[in-house]
Amino acid sequence: MPAFRQVGEKQLPNPVLCMAWSPKRDLIALANTTGELLLHRLASFQRVWSLPPSEYTGKDITALAWRPDGKILAFSLRDTKQVVLCGVEKAEILHVFPMQSPVTCMHWMEVTEESSALSSFYNSEDESKLFLPKLPTLPKSYSTTSKIFSEEKSDEIMNLMGEVRLNILVLGGDSGFVELYAYGMYKIATLTGVSGTCRSLSLSSDLKSLSVITEVRSAESNPQICYIQLDTGLLSDCLPEVTRMARKFTHISTLLQYLHLSLTCMCEAWEDILMQMDLRLTKFVQVRSWMILMFLTVGSLLSRSPELQALLMNQLTVKGLKKLGQSIESSYSSIQKLVISHLQSGSEALLYHLSEVKGMSLWKQKFESLGLDSAAIEGAITAVGSFSLKANELLQVIDKSMKNFKAFFRWLYVAMLRMCEEHVPPELNKMTQKDIAFVADFLSEHFSENEELFDRKGKYFNVERVGQYLKDEDEDLVSPPNTKGNQWLKFLQESTHLKESPLLFPSFPQKSLHFVKRMMENVIVQCLQEPAVIIGRSVKQAIFLPLYTVPESSENTPRLFELPCLWNDKKAKMHNVVFCMPEISPYKLYLLRKATDPNRYMCVIDYISPTVCLDARFYDDEMLTVVLQGSEEENKRRVLAQLPLASALSCETEFSWEPNLRLDQQSSAIPCQGLVLGNQWRELENMKAQFVAVNGIRKVACVLSANLRHIRVLEMDVEDEDDEGAESQNASADQDGLDTTMTSEGQGEESVEDKDEAGKQGGGDVFKKTEEHLESEEALELS
Repeated sequence: MPAFRQVGEKQLPNPVLCMAWSPKRDLIALANTTGELLLHRLASFQRVWSLPPSEYTGKDITALAWRPDGKILAFSLRDTKQVVLCGVEKAEILHVFPMQSPVTCMHWMEVTEESSALSSFYNSEDESKLFLPKLPTLPKSYSTTSKIFSEEKSDEIMNLMGEVRLNILVLGGDSGFVELYAYGMYKIATLTGVSGTCRSLSLSSDLKSLSVITEVRSAESNPQICYIQLDTGLLSDCLPEVTRMARKFTHISTLLQYLHLSLTCMCEAWEDILMQMDLRLTKFVQVRSWMILMFLTVGSLLSRSPELQALLMNQLTVKGLKKLGQSIESSYSSIQKLVISHLQSGSEALLYHLSEVKGMSLWKQKFESLGLDSAAIEGAITAVGSFSLKANELLQVIDKSMKNFKAFFRWLYVAMLRMCEEHVPPELNKMTQKDIAFVADFLSEHFSENEELFDRKGKYFNVERVGQYLKDEDEDLVSPPNTKGNQWLKFLQESTHLKESPLLFPSFPQKSLHFVKRMMENVIVQCLQEPAVIIGRSVKQAIFLPLYTVPESSENTPRLFELPCLWNDKKAKMHNVVFCMPEISPYKLYLLRKATDPNRYMCVIDYISPTVCLDARFYDDEMLTVVLQGSEEENKRRVLAQLPLASALSCETEFSWEPNLRLDQQSSAIPCQGLVLGNQWRELENMKAQFVAVNGIRKVACVLSANLRHIRVLEMDVEDEDDEGAESQNASADQDGLDTTMTSEGQGEESVEDKDEAGKQGGGDVFKKTEEHLESEEALELS
């Protein structure tokens, strides 16, 4: 018997609801009942990091899925109806998108089909980098506290797509809704008409079909477990076009997120400093405007105006005024840089990608069947142009405000020095006619008694003009820019041909930057949703097979671990389903195989075991990993075994399915193929094992006890360790980047969680002590 080598074991404080191995690294993700997401390393089951539940994201995790490259982990939340993409390197939430109903299962697959069209696309994917500059990283001086995104994640957000090869995240939920997301971000298809609640999903790597296990409930009988195969032939037939479109739309989605993050940083820069200035200068408005204007030319007004003198001496000190002026200038400069380097750069990249999508939509022979609408894309391009114009308008307002505020504070600073009878530096004592004009302009514009300066609630509007552009409100700007004397606008108004020209972007002079951004996002999102609807309508149900009814005794079993289990055999192009029917035949494990091509045959075979199968997962295309329970006399005995499927898959007898009956109603006619355990098994001592998660690529397994708290991790193919030494070294090198950044954090958490394993690296003494420690705890569980 090969010693499935145990490399870690732990009693967890909270029950585990989900567990999934990384496809590329020796890492396993766990989600517990508190909503915490944990990442553990294979070696000694050391914790790498933990992501606590958040009110913004949610606390009820229902499913996990790894991106095929192992760099992104997706999880769904029932309470907030959201799906979250988390970066594995730093446990950072990179993307969140809402769902119409809670997600109950998910599957993330990578397309393996190759074609000449795809190869040429892969080679030309980086063409955009030849024309577009790299988007700058957002500054680290700001901190987003109200959102989960921070500026430090801007690089990760722009790299969310990963490799060029198409990968698709499939989500299923209540009421039979199924959605497909290209690269985990862009919704490429919305499927309807699936019966029941989705329990498991598997999209074939050739994109020809999607297998779904559903639970159909009715008032008359117990819930039924059904197998459904959906024909996704349009995705397979148009794979090069789908990949191009998905890649472009995912670029657009990440750019929208980048613009949102940039605008958030701008708002913070304004709120932190300019709000203080607004508060102070609003008090300045209490002094009548004629006093201020006279003060500009008659300095003796100070002695005749105790109200003004008290305001300047008590509210605005010399030191405070100088500091305030410097803060305002610094804030304006920061916002100006964000607009130029981030908003405008992001808008240009958006225009580039949308223009390419428009070109794709005009190639109707290739892309019309996918739902690309050139008119809708043109509307999106126009919306991005309007946003760019509004950003440019904000730059002009910032430039004018900087000049006016600088001149005003210089004048006010000199006046206060004179009030305090302090020496006025010669360079400040001289004011040019231009400076006086700026100050007069500022006072007349900001401190007049015009009714227009009062908002709808009767409260005086802030004297600072930039803030109104950054407020997320639907109301018009209180102080829109003055366009009198603008020759270009006058020319447009007088030109009948250019006035309504589609070549010119509308400017929306009365609206804020936030309003125009939301309008742009709505137009682009609407443009992106149409292909998902069209592709979803093309998906048809090819097969519907009711398998068996769910016994009442299993209603309390966690649905996330319960069989059936789906597996896509890429080489044979088959969908495999493994399940049990304990009410019909408790000692049988059933295997259903269906070709990914809906037009090919189907067969059902089973495995007879002297023991009850508690859980089964596909280790790879040729092996099944099972957790077996002993006979009635030894029902506490648990065995982890590997079942080779070669003899079963060679079964020549084909099962003839009666379409009007469930499978459990015709189980006696199912062809039987007995499988032998051989020597590939191991007894799980001192553990009431119930569930298992495996990864055949990394040759690892994780066994979970019935109480969902006891974890045991094993390496499966230990006998091949010497032959695969080089491969293991490569795998370790691939993981070095992750280990380097997380070692200190993981060790810290490990010492807090389990003092008995602090600083241990493995070995016979370590495992002996660990098993002795767990044996006493497991005795309580088994009793």
